[in-house]
Amino acid sequence: MVMQITIEIPDDLVATLSAYGQDPARAALEAIAVEAYRQQRLSGYQLRTLLGISSRYELDGFLKERQVYDYTLEDFEKDLAAIRELRVKQKADSPA
Repeated sequence: MVMQITIEIPDDLVATLSAYGQDPARAALEAIAVEAYRQQRLSGYQLRTLLGISSRYELDGFLKERQVYDYTLEDFEKDLAAIRELRVKQKADSPA
């Protein structure tokens, strides 16, 4: 089953809401899908399926273009802890 949604956008705003040469309907679909992905209401697989993106690599590029990153605060905290641990180890290994 497929749901079709129709939205009305004033002609003078269509160009503002989509990139030059991009289909406004596609731009709207991508905007809705990306926002749902950001809010973790869609998985990467679901986003790929919805937008017809064939690979995870291609999806990564698509998300990067839209400044959507999967790097969470938890990831940052783990990386920061690892850096701190390395610094402590380097200080312990270096001659005084």
